[in-house]
Amino acid sequence: MQKTRKCGILLPLASLPSGEGIGTFGKNAYEFVDYLASAGVKIWQILPLLPLSYGNSPYSPCASEAICHYYIDLQTLKEQGLLRGDEISSANFGNDPHRVDYGALFSEKTKILKKAYRRFDKNSEEWKAFVAGGKYDDYATFMTLKEKFSYRDSAEWGKYKIFDNRLIEAFIESNREEFEFFLFTQYLCEKQWGALKSYANEKGVEILGDIPIYLARDSVEVWKYGKELFSLADDGSLSEVAGVPPDAFSDDGQLWGNPVYDWEKMKKNGYKWWKNRLNYCLSVYDIVRLDHFRGFDRYYCIKSGEKSAKNGEWKDGPKFGLFKDFTAAKIVAEDLGVIDDGVRTLMRETGYPGMKVMSFGLSGDPYSEHKPSNYPENCVGYTGTHDNEPLKVLFSDENPQKEIIEKDLKSECEKEGVKGSLKTVDAKISAAIRLLLASKAFIAVIPFHDLKRFGEEARINAPSVFSDKNWSFRYVPEDFDERTKKRLKKWIKTYNR
Repeated sequence: MQKTRKCGILLPLASLPSGEGIGTFGKNAYEFVDYLASAGVKIWQILPLLPLSYGNSPYSPCASEAICHYYIDLQTLKEQGLLRGDEISSANFGNDPHRVDYGALFSEKTKILKKAYRRFDKNSEEWKAFVAGGKYDDYATFMTLKEKFSYRDSAEWGKYKIFDNRLIEAFIESNREEFEFFLFTQYLCEKQWGALKSYANEKGVEILGDIPIYLARDSVEVWKYGKELFSLADDGSLSEVAGVPPDAFSDDGQLWGNPVYDWEKMKKNGYKWWKNRLNYCLSVYDIVRLDHFRGFDRYYCIKSGEKSAKNGEWKDGPKFGLFKDFTAAKIVAEDLGVIDDGVRTLMRETGYPGMKVMSFGLSGDPYSEHKPSNYPENCVGYTGTHDNEPLKVLFSDENPQKEIIEKDLKSECEKEGVKGSLKTVDAKISAAIRLLLASKAFIAVIPFHDLKRFGEEARINAPSVFSDKNWSFRYVPEDFDERTKKRLKKWIKTYNR
């Protein structure tokens, strides 16, 4: 990537306002692009757009190559004559404008989209070509079976629980209408997302997207490929699962529970599946953030049945062999967590910019690589990620590390020439954002909740905590105010971003 200084804003698509219970590819997304462009922001970072599984985490998706149909904008379908206004307004998408109600979405969205599908012209040449292309056949098959078995786990699908091509062909033939409906959701997603991304690019805004390293156990790929791709027991159950050891996010580590890959088998065909996945994501986004990059050097796995991630084992990943054809790709490596010489070697070999998180750097350690004064140019700096607490929480009087954090913030501001008061929490947040923008990092990303000085209520995710507060916070239209935009625009100009 060209090392042009830029500012990015992190805001999940789901967090945008809309009348449909979740952010969509509709009017509010276009208005947010306008908001970013008029402030001088060059990058919009979103979370993975992939279909959700149990827990609604975008980092544990049920498919590696598809888009969650929750993001389809219904008002756009109304304008196309596929829905009536009362069909949208009568739906119950939840009652709290600040929270995504995933249960309500699950009940309502598919039902409404099926009405649109019944009215859709299935004789159009474009639709016929889309169906013939077969790009989303695996996803549509999986979802048709999900619906057929009342959305139970694929392990409970009887004779279909293990993929069998002959059985599947007969099943699809008998359920063609349902199968093509799920293709229709992807057709709409491609159209609407493609139009939004093109609009953003025309406005000078690039989309920074995400590839979660792992998939859900109950996913298209585990169901179809099983032991071809994943490390599974003979009966298809999980013998070991993914996670990370104790770190800055959790004293017990993080027991993610996802199946881990059989990298030795993948190596035999040159990591074909993973390379296809990288190419797919590079076609969906302008820049790709590769989640949990250290897991490609060595990955941490825990025996199935363990209650925490404390007792795990490190095993070798694919290392540079997977990435040798992607050194020129616009990829950001999420090189956080337990970083050792192997990860550092892989970072050098790929040349990818890594991530630096200011929240980690205000720790009293003068040598911390997360201190803005220590940032190299080839990195993406953050005040915090989707897993961090907002700056308002970090700088609160209740934080037991308050004195260390404030001392470090003052010292860093002096080193980087960032002037101003540090007396109030708001002043500290402003100073931290300006400190990030002043740093050498060629991309500086600010979570929108930090820009707005929001607190714990706006946190995107608390790792290792199962809660309906994770992945669910939403903004309202009033949050995108002129005062915030003008302040950001001034800072972007001041720090040459």
